[in-house]
Amino acid sequence: MGAQSSKAAEICGEIAAQWHGVVTRSQLFSAGLSRRQIDGRLRNGTLIRVHPGVYRVGHAAPSVLASYLAAVRACGDAAVLSGPAAGHLWELLRGPPPRPEVSAPTRRQIIGVACRRRILDRRDKSRCRRIPVTSVPLTLVDLARTLSQPNLARAWREAAVLFRIAPTAIEAVLDRRPNSPGAAKLRRVLRGEERLTLSALESRFLALLRANRLPLPHTNTRFGRRRLDCRWPEQHLVVELDSYRFHASRHAWEEDRRRERLVRACGDEFRRYTWGDVFEAPALILSELRALLAAPS
Repeated sequence: MGAQSSKAAEICGEIAAQWHGVVTRSQLFSAGLSRRQIDGRLRNGTLIRVHPGVYRVGHAAPSVLASYLAAVRACGDAAVLSGPAAGHLWELLRGPPPRPEVSAPTRRQIIGVACRRRILDRRDKSRCRRIPVTSVPLTLVDLARTLSQPNLARAWREAAVLFRIAPTAIEAVLDRRPNSPGAAKLRRVLRGEERLTLSALESRFLALLRANRLPLPHTNTRFGRRRLDCRWPEQHLVVELDSYRFHASRHAWEEDRRRERLVRACGDEFRRYTWGDVFEAPALILSELRALLAAPS
């Protein structure tokens, strides 16, 4: 009996190690555990019921990932995490994790889980940290239902930076789902109509311009296939603001140089300002911008 118990514990542990400490009843059956063994482990607390047929293995304080995966498993094989929870999983949203929201072909009543009935195209499904989830483009389309335009613009920028998502990928989802709530709002964001500030650096830079009565730029706008932090089209000037978060990787560094070459090839002046420039030596950049923008001092 002890050997059987040890073997059952080993099987549970192996499955749980792959899936954030979460196992399903069907997984345990497939691995060779009997109904009696599963029920015994539920009684002694080494399996903890989360949802019908979904368990945690020996830990009473689940991680966010465990909670999200358990919600998806409880809603069926074709279910995926969606909505704000998907936005949190993809790191498009900041703040506390939203409660699990799941999209599945069949709607189920699961305590603590918002389950939406819908059939998704395979192109709209993905995985993140081993959790089935809506693709990044569909996640953005879903977020457009509830996010304000500024917050949606921030989520879009995170997607562009983290996953190199192009506007065309989001437009393709909107074409498949023409009646999506918030579609017009999302398209305004994709066109750069929302003056977006993503960080203290960008907010401070715009505040400096306002305080010194300098014209405000278009922010985070498309320029060819790329996006620019700040552009004054009439003055043919582009300013990129370099924060470590968005420019630390090799890909970001190379993209910065490609963007600069593109801007200069189109005849625009190009300047690059850092955190130190904006917060520690603003007088120098203000003097330069006054001359470039032909603004009175």
